[in-house]
Amino acid sequence: MKKMLYMLLGCLTFGLGTLGIFLPILPTAIFYILTAFFWMRSSDYLYTKFIESSYYQKYIQESIVEKKITLLGRVKLFSTLFVFFAIPCVIVRNPFMTTTLVIVYLMHLIGLNLYFNKKKRTPLNQPNE
Repeated sequence: MKKMLYMLLGCLTFGLGTLGIFLPILPTAIFYILTAFFWMRSSDYLYTKFIESSYYQKYIQESIVEKKITLLGRVKLFSTLFVFFAIPCVIVRNPFMTTTLVIVYLMHLIGLNLYFNKKKRTPLNQPNE
């Protein structure tokens, strides 16, 4: 029963993640990470197929794990974040909320740039014994 629930949730998150490729409102990466999580716990076959798929390789492996995000990818990411942080500011017009959202957006901007600019470390060579 538990495996069936995980499999269904994996299908749902895969569908939402794939829709997120075409709709900037839905975050593709987080739904694909959830898909991997659910399918890893429900079906080895589905999990293996998913992590070998071009969707996973492009949106998770290259951009998040290997940090190979293009300049255009960063612009899209930060533009989408800006729009989602700006919508409540325009609707509510509360100075405290606006200030808080600006600070949170700037922290995202700085943190994600630091993350993507950080070079991937290679393990130190072990001395021969």
